[in-house]
Amino acid sequence: MSGVKCVNLGLPKTGTTTLAYALEQAGWLVADHKLRRAHKPPPGLGGTFVGRQLYNGYFEGDPFKYLDLYDALSEISVLKGETSLWPQCDYALIKAMRLARPDLLFIATWRPAQDTSDSMRRWNNLGTDRLPTGAIPGLPMGYGQTDAQRVRWIQGHYDMLRDIFGDDPRYLELPMADADAQNRLSEHVGLELPWWGKMNVNTGGDDAASLDTTSHDTTSHDTTSSGPT
Repeated sequence: MSGVKCVNLGLPKTGTTTLAYALEQAGWLVADHKLRRAHKPPPGLGGTFVGRQLYNGYFEGDPFKYLDLYDALSEISVLKGETSLWPQCDYALIKAMRLARPDLLFIATWRPAQDTSDSMRRWNNLGTDRLPTGAIPGLPMGYGQTDAQRVRWIQGHYDMLRDIFGDDPRYLELPMADADAQNRLSEHVGLELPWWGKMNVNTGGDDAASLDTTSHDTTSHDTTSSGPT
């Protein structure tokens, strides 16, 4: 299958950048949050959000209309200023992706909800400002500033995905810290994965964020973006 073969439906701070880098090292071209200009997308698309192009294509009949330069999409949500796009939370869009590509693979990167919530709280202003003031499916404006609210939202998202996919073999919920995560991912996508580790790791206290750039090609990932990663 040419074009997009795999879409990650995991939430931010669950290992989306790690997933992108692992698949890149295995030879795939991966869109992580944005269409990077270094990838030479069609004119006018460089620097735009993956989520925006999913919705542009969806409303024109094919969610992947503007994304088939890529083999995989690893981070598809956007929360920046007034832009709030969450394709992984949108049942209609997920259904459209499945119908458009019967052989499409899905992954849901996963970490324990409490750990994900804490990482969101400490990642720039994601948990303190952007989530509580954003219009997000399952987390309406005014909610998301407390751990309890974020945890309930995170758990609800993965419960929704389990309900949608059931035992569909094209779907893999991937606990990123599990010892067999690399092997499970490799088997799911049919690729040998020469690298496995952690990227985009929080290293400090509140609002501290840094990127572990070991062996990381920063030309393909914009490390200064304020969007979720």
